[in-house]
Amino acid sequence: MTPTTDDKGREHDVRPWGEYLVLDDDAVDHKVKRITVAPHGRLSYQSHAKRAEHWFVVSGIAHVTLDDQIVEVAPGHAIDVPLGTKHRVENRGHEPLVFIEVQYGTYFGEDDIVRYQDDYGRSDD
Repeated sequence: MTPTTDDKGREHDVRPWGEYLVLDDDAVDHKVKRITVAPHGRLSYQSHAKRAEHWFVVSGIAHVTLDDQIVEVAPGHAIDVPLGTKHRVENRGHEPLVFIEVQYGTYFGEDDIVRYQDDYGRSDD
């Protein structure tokens, strides 16, 4: 999967679970994305060595797994994903789940992902 750009020149990528759009990538210590998870989609169970994340739910209900514990996050609420924590987000609903992700750390490349489980055959096991 190779990211493309939208009409404003921002990085955009469609994934098996939905899509993301990079809203801000100018700073050295953080990156901001809008992530849309399709109905019944979920991201891989993963961790990052060089970044933590903060997720603010805009619409839909996020079922977030943090180190094997599931938490529901409703619109208008947020959850932190500490550095090194195994995590995933799932949309069990019938409408898209949209959240804003603020990554903070020292590196934000898509190659800073260790996948432990993935519905689409991308796990690192």
